[in-house]
Amino acid sequence: MSNQSKDFYKVLGVAESADHDAIRKAYRKLAKESHPDANQGKPEAAERFKEIGEAYSVLSNPEKRKQYDRMRKAGSFGFGRGPQGPTRSSETPGAPGGGTGGESFSFEDLGGMGGLGDLFSSIFDRGRRAGGGKQGPRRGDDVEFIVEISFQTAVRGGRVSIQVPITEECATCAGTGAAPGTSLLRCSECGGVGTVSFGQGGFAVNRPCPACMGRGRVPESPCPSCHGGGAVRQMRKLQVAVPEGVETGSKLRLTGQGERGSAGGEPGDLILTFKVKSHRFFRRDGLDIHVSVPINVAQAILGSKVRVRTVEGKHVVLKIPPGTQTGTRFRIRGQGVAKGGRRGDQYVEVRVEVPETVSDDGKERLREFAEASGLRY
Repeated sequence: MSNQSKDFYKVLGVAESADHDAIRKAYRKLAKESHPDANQGKPEAAERFKEIGEAYSVLSNPEKRKQYDRMRKAGSFGFGRGPQGPTRSSETPGAPGGGTGGESFSFEDLGGMGGLGDLFSSIFDRGRRAGGGKQGPRRGDDVEFIVEISFQTAVRGGRVSIQVPITEECATCAGTGAAPGTSLLRCSECGGVGTVSFGQGGFAVNRPCPACMGRGRVPESPCPSCHGGGAVRQMRKLQVAVPEGVETGSKLRLTGQGERGSAGGEPGDLILTFKVKSHRFFRRDGLDIHVSVPINVAQAILGSKVRVRTVEGKHVVLKIPPGTQTGTRFRIRGQGVAKGGRRGDQYVEVRVEVPETVSDDGKERLREFAEASGLRY
C-alpha cells in the first residue's frame, strides 16, 4: 500500500467511529507484534511498525484526527505530495525532501495527551532506558503485580514473600547497551537526532527512530548480557507486610520499588493488588464473617451447646435453644474482621442434619415420640 493510498483506520484495523481506548488498544497490540526487536531480520516488519506509528500519531490526537477526517471526506486524502520515505527530523515539511508544507505532526506534540511518548515508555522501555545522552532524568515506570494470599492472612495481616519481574539496568554495560570496551556510534538511520520523519499526504509525521529506539546512538558491539538493550528482566524477591483486613482488589503501593529510572531519574513504585483465596469454612462479607455449622436432630429439638471456630483461631461456645430450625442464624459479636479501628461480627447458620440410617429400635422410639407429640408420619 503506497503512502498516497494509506488509510490510517485500516492500518490499525479499527472503525472510523472507534474511540481513543480502542485505537490505543489496537496500536499496542500491533506495535508489539511488528516491533523490530521481535522481528529481527524481517525488514517488512520494520516498515509495518513505521506505518502503525504514523497512523497512531494522528488518530490518537483529537485535533489532528478531526483534520484528517475532514481531508478524507473532502477527497484530499491520498493526494499527498510528501516524501515517500524517512528523513531526518531536522528537515521540516516544505523543505527539500521534507514534505509539502502541510501541517507537521510530531510525537512530542502527543506527550501531554497520553500519546505515543507514554506508550513507547511502557511498551519499549528497554530501548528508552539504554542510556541515550540526549535524554534527561526520567522517572521509572510503576509496576503492577497481583499477590495471592490466604484467607487468614487477609483477615489478620502478616508477611508474604513474592518475586516480581522487574526491568533492571544491565550490570555488564551499565545501561549503555554496548559490550565492555566498546563505544556507542551515531545512528546512521536518523543521523544521531533520535527521530525520523515520514510523509503521508499533507502530513509529515515525526516519530522515534526504530533503529536506535530514539537514543540517537547504537552500540558498536551489543552487550552480550542485554543484547544491546541496556536493561535485563530479572526477578526481585521482596518481603511484603500485608495489612489486616485486606480483601480481593485491595491495593498496596510500595514507593521506589518499581522500575529504575533512567539518567538519574527516581524509580517508579510497585503497586500490589491482592487476591484472596477462598476458605472451606469461613466466608467474608465486608467486615462480617459467615459460617455454617451442622447439628443433629436431637440438638435441634432438645437444645445444645456447640463449639464454633473463629477467624482469630479461637473457639466460642454457642448455645442452641430447643426447637432450633435449620437455617437459623446466630451472631457472635466482635468476632469478624478488624480494619480501620472497626470490627465486624461472625454469623453462624445452623444446618439440621437428619441421619440416613436408623436402627429398628430407634425407629420404634421415633414412632412413639411422633405419636406422643401428635406428629404425622
